[in-house]
Amino acid sequence: MAEIAVLLAVRKISIAVAGEMLKFAKLAKKSDLVTSLPTNMELIKEELEMINVFLKKISSRGCSDTVLDTWIIQVRRLSFDIEDVADQFIYAVSEQRSKGSCSNLRKIVNRPQSLLSLDRIAIEVEKIREKLRELSYRRDRWIPKLGGFDIDMPEIDNNQEMHLLRNSQLTDMDVLIGVDKYRETLTKLLCTENCSPRIITILGMGGLGKSTLVHHVYKREGSRFDCRAWISVSQLCNIDNILRNMYKELNGSDKQKESDVAKMNVEELRVNLKKFLNKKRYIIILDDVWRAAILLEIAELLFRCGGKRSILVITTRIDEVASIAEDECKIKLEPLNEHDAWILFCRKVFWKIKNPIVSHELQKWGQKIVKKCEGLPLAIVAIGSLLSLRDKSETEWKCFYSQLIWELQNNPDLNHVEWILNLSYKHLPNYLKNCFLYCAMFPEDYLLRRKKLIRLWVAEGFIEDRGAMSMEEVAESYLIELVHRSMLQVTERNSFGRIRRFRMHDLVRELAIKLSEKESFNSTYDDTSGVIEDVSDARRVSVLRCNKDLKQHINSYRLRTFLLFDTTILSSSWSSLIPSKYKYLAVLDLSGLPIETIPHSIGELFNLKYLCLNDTNLKSLPKSVTRLHNLQTLGLERTQLVSFPRGFAKLKKLRHILVWKLLDTGSSSFNHSIGVRSANDNLWDLKELQTLDEIRSSGKFISNLVQLVQLRSLYISDVRSNYCSQLSSLSKLEHLLRLNVKACNKDEVLMLETLTLPPQLHTLQLTGRLAEGVLKSPMFSAHGNTLVRLSLCWCHLAENPIPYLSKLSNLTSLQIKGAYDGQELGFRDGWFPKLKGVSLAHMEHITQIYIEKGALICLEYLRLGSLKELVSVPDGMEFLSSIQEVYFHNLHPNFRQNLQESVEKGRLKHIPVMHFQ
Repeated sequence: MAEIAVLLAVRKISIAVAGEMLKFAKLAKKSDLVTSLPTNMELIKEELEMINVFLKKISSRGCSDTVLDTWIIQVRRLSFDIEDVADQFIYAVSEQRSKGSCSNLRKIVNRPQSLLSLDRIAIEVEKIREKLRELSYRRDRWIPKLGGFDIDMPEIDNNQEMHLLRNSQLTDMDVLIGVDKYRETLTKLLCTENCSPRIITILGMGGLGKSTLVHHVYKREGSRFDCRAWISVSQLCNIDNILRNMYKELNGSDKQKESDVAKMNVEELRVNLKKFLNKKRYIIILDDVWRAAILLEIAELLFRCGGKRSILVITTRIDEVASIAEDECKIKLEPLNEHDAWILFCRKVFWKIKNPIVSHELQKWGQKIVKKCEGLPLAIVAIGSLLSLRDKSETEWKCFYSQLIWELQNNPDLNHVEWILNLSYKHLPNYLKNCFLYCAMFPEDYLLRRKKLIRLWVAEGFIEDRGAMSMEEVAESYLIELVHRSMLQVTERNSFGRIRRFRMHDLVRELAIKLSEKESFNSTYDDTSGVIEDVSDARRVSVLRCNKDLKQHINSYRLRTFLLFDTTILSSSWSSLIPSKYKYLAVLDLSGLPIETIPHSIGELFNLKYLCLNDTNLKSLPKSVTRLHNLQTLGLERTQLVSFPRGFAKLKKLRHILVWKLLDTGSSSFNHSIGVRSANDNLWDLKELQTLDEIRSSGKFISNLVQLVQLRSLYISDVRSNYCSQLSSLSKLEHLLRLNVKACNKDEVLMLETLTLPPQLHTLQLTGRLAEGVLKSPMFSAHGNTLVRLSLCWCHLAENPIPYLSKLSNLTSLQIKGAYDGQELGFRDGWFPKLKGVSLAHMEHITQIYIEKGALICLEYLRLGSLKELVSVPDGMEFLSSIQEVYFHNLHPNFRQNLQESVEKGRLKHIPVMHFQ
């Protein structure tokens, strides 16, 4: 729907109007047209808000016809126009804001030939108001059934929905493949004797076969119960409809009962349902539940009247719904592995043949097709069934694979696959829809990083205000919700359990791309396929692969977002990507491009909020970047930049600065990286700054650090001994979560005995020689229990740090790198009860490591590297019952032989993955 475009236009116009009324009041005698701008824009905003209410209502009802769809397209286009005009207005005002007062605004009014003059903008606003009035008139004229909000609107065509739902069901034979463990678990839960009424939930993305699994077990075990019912729950259903259907199902084919149910009011229905279920052992299936509130109300009603061993089984795509069950009653389905997926595919394609022989060529293209389904049984069965009717030849399957996405979107026999996946998008709340579609701008199989995507969402204006929460915190809650709704797949979590990396299922991504095109949300550019999508009118463009001059294809002045993933573009032509006509750009990511400079014209991008030039050869920034007053995120990681241009502190809206030069790709030396100098500007004036990584310190900068009250993450290097006393002010930064302090050289001593940590700090890295007594300081003894992740690097301690650090009972990650000059490290019984990862490296005198039984009871990951005197495998490795992965790297020459002996003796047989180099 067009709600996305409307919401963004509302937010943009709110920004445009805010705070400018007084300035224009002072110009009343100069230009009546201009002074009416704020009022007219406010009226436009109010009309858009009403349109958005209307769009939400018809969206929730599933209304659709050609006239309505055409009207929605017109709404979307006008919303884009409104956003453009709001940006022009913001630009006209912001251009003069830094130069003085309202007298400068008069200069703008007196430039009628300028595209961005306020009188020209005022004329455009008048035209937009007239178009809005015309849109309302068309709605009332051509869509009379929907024009009044008090008129009940038709719901989705239930016959069509049920037809698609039936097509999406797998057969019992299909469900037997790859789901044995789920079936056994569910059967065991259903057959448990002498238990109280319970809820069992089956969780997974659409198309995994949740309903089919439950139906298979339900048919086989249903006779154990006194009565049973299967209810297909739609998000559109209210609880009364669900209870009526339930009562009908429980009463079987009794026509009289069915007639009686239709006449019952709500209270009578509940009373009769309780009476019917009283003391009975029942099993009730609620299939495809989307809302936890409905489930809670039904469960409360049913459990008050049912007998022991009664069971309520729920299938859902929503983690919040599934979490209503106890952990032991919660089953989460995962996609099929490659082996099971191939078996299922072959069973559907060669259903007439008992033991089919598949040629190597046919298997090659068949496995490509199966891989594209990424273990989704619904897609595998649908495609396999379709191919069973086609020629079993390499040419046919190769052709099918090349147009697989087209087939899924256009072949009537595969409609139900797209319908099932689209259902998840349709049921997303509006504030999540644009965030979901945005993920499709990244390449196939791309691993998205949480922090990067969150900053992009904030820059795009997708995040709503939620009181005391920061925009980034709200954005992370959006991401978590998308994961819980099975729309995104987590591939990696950090030691806190937070999402680090994630991806989109290939078929879900293709759905999102199609929806993005329909919504004019974004366009992806890939000219290697031979088919170039028209991106001339796109607002967001991601370039996946490009062999042409982009300027010829992307020439829209509307462009707001440009993400580049093809780093092979010639650097000599890259500057054509941001000519002056792209001045409305809000997001620009050119990471990986082999460029050394950026043009002065970048300062014209007044609307720019996100600029990322990571992994480039950039050596300096032009002075004009100090004009990017809306910039929120600046990414210059792994570049050649070592200083900012003077005046950089004018960028008051900066929230994240990530700028450092990589010196050692292996991170094996003290000087792994070097940050940007802080001496040239008053960076402490950037009051909204949350991330500063990596900044080379000065005494003046450190003394003013306390002014950066919003800091969440700080990496400060080049620290000298005489600066350390001033670091005590860090304790006043109550939002600081991550701190990295690095000495100016490997011999400089960090005098941190008096350093106290901020109350919320959970990650600490200290790099450089530590003064004697630091380990006994309040930093660890009194305030260390909040620490979750700790790194001590190149500290060269004479005293064993492990006994002191063992008091940090909440640590989940510990790195000791070049931090201890002794010979022995030991972990005693009871130490580090929550530690999941340990890395011990670059300690040249270590000869022995031991682990007592009862130590490191949760350890999953162990890395031992560059311990050149370590001859033997650590004693007590057999006690690490939770270990998952071990790395041995660059150890004593005899270590390999001792490792082999330990393996042969079975000491390490409990370790699933072990690496040696």
